[in-house]
Amino acid sequence: MNTATKILAAGALAIALNACSSQKKQAGVEDERPVSQQGRTQGGPAGAQSQGRPQGGAPNFAQLLAEMDANKDGKLAKSEVKGPLLNDFAKIDTDEDGFLSEKEIANAPRPQRGGGRE
Repeated sequence: MNTATKILAAGALAIALNACSSQKKQAGVEDERPVSQQGRTQGGPAGAQSQGRPQGGAPNFAQLLAEMDANKDGKLAKSEVKGPLLNDFAKIDTDEDGFLSEKEIANAPRPQRGGGRE
């Protein structure tokens, strides 16, 4: 498949999944997965872009899981995170259990942006 075909297929899949999700909500069917895993997709950082995350925008917990949860246990351990999450892991892990929860990510201080990349 060429790149354009892959992009079109990914877009069609995203639209279909969104339509199915909307139909479930209208029918009163609830997603029985834990909140931290709802909306979770397979794939790496490219998956975050296909989930509607703007370039440079802050990811939500489900997107972080999709990008970093290497063992797919629904938790983010220090060994799995990178970038600002790794740099500030001790500050963000307020309950000191060795994992970053959805609540801890939501309450995490936003990383300072600036300076060039090396």
